[in-house]
Amino acid sequence: MDFALLNDEPVTDEESDLLGTGRAARELAKLMHDSRTSTPFTLAVDAGWGMGKSSLMKLVEAELRHGYRDVETVWYNAWTATGADALEGLIKSVLARFDRRLLRRVLNGLDEHSVLVRAVQTALTVAAAPFGAAGTVDRFWRDLSVDAKARNDMREALRDLAGQWARSAAHEPSRLLVVFVDDLDRCSEETVLAVCEAVKVYLDVPGLAFVIGCDRSALGPSGLLRDLGPAGSAFMEKIFQTSYRIPVTGDQHIEAYVRRCAERSGVQQLLADDTLVRLIAERSARNPRRIKRLINGFGLECSLNPVWERFDPEAVIRTLLLQHLYADFYRTLLAGDRSHGNAASEFLGYRVARRVLSRPSVTPDGAAWQTTANHLTEHGLAAPALDDREEWGAVLARLEEYLPTGFPALERDQNFVTLVEELMGMPDATELVERLRRGVGPVATVESGEESPRPYAGAFVLWVDDHPENNAEDAAHLEFLGAQVAVAEGARQAERILGAPTRVDLLISDVARGMDGDAGFTTLRRWRDSGRYDGPAIFYTDRITPNREVRCRELGAEITRSSEELYERVDAVLRPGRRTSLPAGPNARA
Repeated sequence: MDFALLNDEPVTDEESDLLGTGRAARELAKLMHDSRTSTPFTLAVDAGWGMGKSSLMKLVEAELRHGYRDVETVWYNAWTATGADALEGLIKSVLARFDRRLLRRVLNGLDEHSVLVRAVQTALTVAAAPFGAAGTVDRFWRDLSVDAKARNDMREALRDLAGQWARSAAHEPSRLLVVFVDDLDRCSEETVLAVCEAVKVYLDVPGLAFVIGCDRSALGPSGLLRDLGPAGSAFMEKIFQTSYRIPVTGDQHIEAYVRRCAERSGVQQLLADDTLVRLIAERSARNPRRIKRLINGFGLECSLNPVWERFDPEAVIRTLLLQHLYADFYRTLLAGDRSHGNAASEFLGYRVARRVLSRPSVTPDGAAWQTTANHLTEHGLAAPALDDREEWGAVLARLEEYLPTGFPALERDQNFVTLVEELMGMPDATELVERLRRGVGPVATVESGEESPRPYAGAFVLWVDDHPENNAEDAAHLEFLGAQVAVAEGARQAERILGAPTRVDLLISDVARGMDGDAGFTTLRRWRDSGRYDGPAIFYTDRITPNREVRCRELGAEITRSSEELYERVDAVLRPGRRTSLPAGPNARA
């Protein structure tokens, strides 16, 4: 399969317009042009992340530039500036679009000592070198920020300049300058307010129209600007005269978009079935950016991971949807705590148990009750009596202490539930999960090349895991950084190492070994109580539950499933001068 990555850039021409946004762009461009005598006004292009705001705005800009001789455009990326710089940058962008001859003419008609002269001088400087840091520009903006009269003069200067520009040449009824402001909802509160101040206070003049791309809900009272007072909220309400909310793409168009993205990336053979195309469209919430990212992920996985070769494309797609949409669960699935097996099957068993135990007023059928009892037994809990309904809620709470922390929230996510049910309902699902688990290698890599500093020189690490091959590269990386790492496959080997004269500076351990889901905790508790080991300890596992978090706190230990977090915590212990960053055991030596 020849695979190519899809880029995430906005659409700028009709050839790249896979969603048919061109029609809306043409209509919006015509509306802007026909409304040029009603300036100033501001139009919001409103949509959530990845739904095509920038693409629509780029297409509108192209329509205006190529289709209307009496329209000029400016594109301003708000997220590239911060705070007051955004106000300055936006105003300068507008000034730079005015004709230089007009600027000189306005300059010649002003008193040479007025602030307006400096305003136009700034514009002339900008016309030659946008956003230049010339001394004249710096002095002008410094005055503007503190002098109320200067700000009033600036508004009048801009009004005069824009008015003369709009009426100049042989344009009837007048020219229009359309300013596109993109990604406003990605900015800080300070930047948002600065941009809105520029639009409403300084640039609210005839001849100018603004098109602002943002998710308006993110700029509302419960979003980015939630700390604004009543006056600030009222000011924000005045910014937009109207909004165009980008509609959710219909079934036919979004499915065609998925197919065209798959064709461009080279993974179309994976999506030969219409069911899979609909699955991607639905699970991505019809979000074009998310669809591109999913297809890029599919291509990379199928190109690089040989596990996929023998499985049905439907199983591949469903598994990869889990990987990209529910990354934490996917890591738990691949890690596969050997005391509990397949996390997907465990989740489905939990879902049945939760449905039964959370509704004591409903008598469950025999199959559901048996599944519940089996699920409780697998986690070391006794099933309550069928007629003892008052105990059911307490049993459910105890069960959730032994499940991965995300299970209760995932159980309420119907998209996730359906995805797991569909995956595990396929004939080869269990084999696929097992193949993926066996094929996953360590995340960390050993550096190569020039000799690197050895910040852990002299440190001794004991790593206990009954499957040490899973951590071989992680251990090698610590040794590369100077630590001596001793690997033990169980408590007996570890105790022989702990009994040697060499002091152990850090213990890294798994939690479950074989069918014993608490082996790591049990042995560390024994070593703490006997004084055999009372130093820092990190449990490295892909299964974190509330119960395990409590056990770690009781043992004065840390727990993580992230290799990045593991290295951060190891560094906190082994790097000189940072030995107190991790909690040690209750009997730790000074």
